[in-house]
Amino acid sequence: MPTLNSSAISRASYDPLTARLHLTFHSGRTYTFYRVPPAIYHGLLNASSAGHYYHANISGRFRP
Repeated sequence: MPTLNSSAISRASYDPLTARLHLTFHSGRTYTFYRVPPAIYHGLLNASSAGHYYHANISGRFRP
């Protein structure tokens, strides 16, 4: 599970077979998002701010 340089998200992983994105926040909570395209995961990994990317592209768009 890759570690992110983020003040909000500590880790992210993606299962391409099920299109599930798993995010672990610094609070210790882990969430799974369903039907996430691979491009969203790669965008998160490459974002200059993972927290900003999460709010703009994941939060409220995919079912947790």
